[in-house]
Amino acid sequence: MNLDVAVLVVAKAPVPGFAKTRLARDVGDARAADLAAASLLDTLDAVTGAGVAQRVVAMTGDLGRAVRGTDIASALDCFTVLPQRGENFAARLVNAHADTFDAFGLPILQIGMDTPQVTAVLLAESADLLTERRGRCVLGLAEDGGWWILGVPDAVATEAIGSVPTSSSDTGRLTREALLAAGAEVLSLPTLRDVDYATDVAPVAALCPESSHFRREYLSTTGG
Repeated sequence: MNLDVAVLVVAKAPVPGFAKTRLARDVGDARAADLAAASLLDTLDAVTGAGVAQRVVAMTGDLGRAVRGTDIASALDCFTVLPQRGENFAARLVNAHADTFDAFGLPILQIGMDTPQVTAVLLAESADLLTERRGRCVLGLAEDGGWWILGVPDAVATEAIGSVPTSSSDTGRLTREALLAAGAEVLSLPTLRDVDYATDVAPVAALCPESSHFRREYLSTTGG
């Protein structure tokens, strides 16, 4: 039985020089794109296996120029793909939630493409907690102070975080405070480490199963 949730992945096509620019400063554009592609593929696999009613990707960038673009396009066959729209990331996030809710009218569980260690089980458990109580939000913080997952009952709830600065060490805290100020109940989900810098790659890869795209991509250049 499918959980009555739409899982929304907000993603960048892993084009060298376009995706994972902070990581690229440490490892170069090509390597960052390789890791981004692997992370996105693992994320899509987890969502596919989570047993949710709808799977959505809000994508920006040219998948035709992306690393492993053919593999990603194949994985997207069971997703509804929407274009991102908005002048900045916060606007694109709010609009992606609005477009997803307009299309399906379901609670939304949103993640990015920076946590390849995420499992289908964790996503299903998160979706179950989101829908357990009417009007509930769920939020999972990242170790760097951001967040890796946000669940909302509808797109209106997401509007509350439209003014929260992104990619900041207090983004997670401010997101939680904005949701609470809007009157939402906010349930905390597990804190995870996301991949933003070279120092994140090995620890996150160690959390991934041997079969994961990200772990294999990491090991391909380490001789592991």
